[in-house]
Amino acid sequence: MAAGWEWDDTLYLGSAPYYARGRLPYAPGLAEALAAALGLDGRGRLLDVGCGPGILTVPLAPHFAEVVGVDADEGMIGEARRRAAEAGVAAKARWVRARAEELPPGLGRFTVAVFAQSFHWMDRDLVAARVRGMLLPGGALVHVSDLKTETPAPGGLAHPAVPYAEVRALVGRYLGPVRRAGRGLLPEGTPGGEAGILARAGFLGPERHVVPGGQALERTVDDVVAWVYSLSSSAPHLFGDRRDAFESELRRLLAGASASGRFSERGPGTEFFVWRPGPRGGEGQEAPGAGR
Repeated sequence: MAAGWEWDDTLYLGSAPYYARGRLPYAPGLAEALAAALGLDGRGRLLDVGCGPGILTVPLAPHFAEVVGVDADEGMIGEARRRAAEAGVAAKARWVRARAEELPPGLGRFTVAVFAQSFHWMDRDLVAARVRGMLLPGGALVHVSDLKTETPAPGGLAHPAVPYAEVRALVGRYLGPVRRAGRGLLPEGTPGGEAGILARAGFLGPERHVVPGGQALERTVDDVVAWVYSLSSSAPHLFGDRRDAFESELRRLLAGASASGRFSERGPGTEFFVWRPGPRGGEGQEAPGAGR
């Protein structure tokens, strides 16, 4: 986690109902690409650490005999359980409310452990070492994130672009110029450098895979409002008694940016890195260019 910042249980307080609607989706075919890269055959067990509302856990469920999603936020666990039921995979899904640093020892061992845009919130050295000990021989740790080096071409879309810069400026007027995170602040943003941490924990690799995005997405005003509230930096509770005023102003801004109330953008690509546990007592090897 970031230096000088401590996790607290308000990090995503109130964000869970907005998350799935507000966040841009992973690239189409991500679950299938992961299954192919890992040779998944419907057996084995998945551990999704920091699973949120099951955005990746649920589509991966058909590729495993059991999936276990772990998240510290009660609202996220509730949404994940609901989404699994809707997708018809509730029978093979288990949801555990816990911090990654406190993974219950009774969870057993896993074929795959995945961190989907969650690792940066954790005591990463501690969690990486703990998860390594929970992987079966031949298992893998997978780190998933949006492809930040890609800027999808905006041309040929039906509606105006989401005015992200103006929305962020409005959030800053209400919450201040320094990024909020729970009860604390993140002046330097969230940390990177995952490759070095995983190598220190004894993982070898990584194998990098890219799933291309670029699909045209249509977003409504409600979708953009949900995106704002889905972020830890603008979680609903952070606005306090000014939330109604903020949302009214946000909706006016969005109405002024699109007369139809609709926006267009292209979905981001997704990259994932596959790490394998090295021999016990050995040192992991960091591949060149493996970090962000």
